[in-house]
Amino acid sequence: MKKLNRFIYLGYYLKKLDWPKFLLFLNYTAQTTGKSKLSILMDVLVSVFQYNISLLEYFQFRFFEKDQYERAQWAGTGYMYEYQLVMNPPGSRGILDDKSLFYKNYKAYFVHQVATLAELEGNAQLEEKFLNAPSGKIVLKVVDGKCGADVEICSIETIKSTGLVAYMQAKKFDLAEEFIIQHPLLQELSPSGVNTVRIFTQLTPDNQVVLLGCRQRISVNSPVDNMAAGNLAAPIDPETGLVNGPGVYSDITKKDEVKHPITGVDIIGFQVPFWKETIEMVKKAALAHPQNKSIGWDIVITDRGPGFIEGNHDWCKLLWQLPVHQGMKKVLESHLQTSR
Repeated sequence: MKKLNRFIYLGYYLKKLDWPKFLLFLNYTAQTTGKSKLSILMDVLVSVFQYNISLLEYFQFRFFEKDQYERAQWAGTGYMYEYQLVMNPPGSRGILDDKSLFYKNYKAYFVHQVATLAELEGNAQLEEKFLNAPSGKIVLKVVDGKCGADVEICSIETIKSTGLVAYMQAKKFDLAEEFIIQHPLLQELSPSGVNTVRIFTQLTPDNQVVLLGCRQRISVNSPVDNMAAGNLAAPIDPETGLVNGPGVYSDITKKDEVKHPITGVDIIGFQVPFWKETIEMVKKAALAHPQNKSIGWDIVITDRGPGFIEGNHDWCKLLWQLPVHQGMKKVLESHLQTSR
């Protein structure tokens, strides 16, 4: 069954593959290692089956530099899919998959205004509230969008002529959010986009909240902060809220950054504001719906404190492992053993 699953996974990886990126990484690896592209491709395919990773992850995990022991430490897409099926069963993860359901279930942890299209329809007062937002912008989303996809940041002036509801209906958006004004320190770090914190939580069988890791996402001339869009991510010390490592890209051709490449602000040593409040909020929220045991929380930090953007049942293994430069599969294995 395991072998059959990995053939199925390979088909999925090929279907979803970003071919320009794959070829870029292949050429880079051939140039830096001196190995032939054919030998690298063979190693990629063997690794997909042996280590349950995707085609791109071979390069992103830098398997071309690692021995078998080191490779076995990394949690790839196939492994994470299987892990998250156990921890966040399909029948329970709906409140995380659907952004409108997430808002309704975790509304107490939001610091910005959110409304569904259904709530806005026929409610002129609520629509007017969005159209008078102090930022002058509105964020529009589809309820099941992933990794920053299907998101539009709109100027209120652009929308006023047609109306918010009509604009959302025409472009098939389900959710409107107040554009968040981030904390001044994060604005100084990178003003191009809202720089969110990602915290990974795991519930133990006795409902203790374990922090699997904390990361600061950092936009680089981008309105979004996802690594997939070319941005940086850096590790945060869970005890202090201090960034304790450089920012890393998922693009293997780019070097780590100790300072922001545009603003020049130090990344290492950056203090995330309201850290104590952030950790308290996440630990409380992780217990609110314990049927989902392993969640990646996206958090915005404002001058009023922290608040949620969303929670992810299929949280990103790149954002988790790349900033600390190590495979962390053993951490998950221990939780799998105690959950069986």
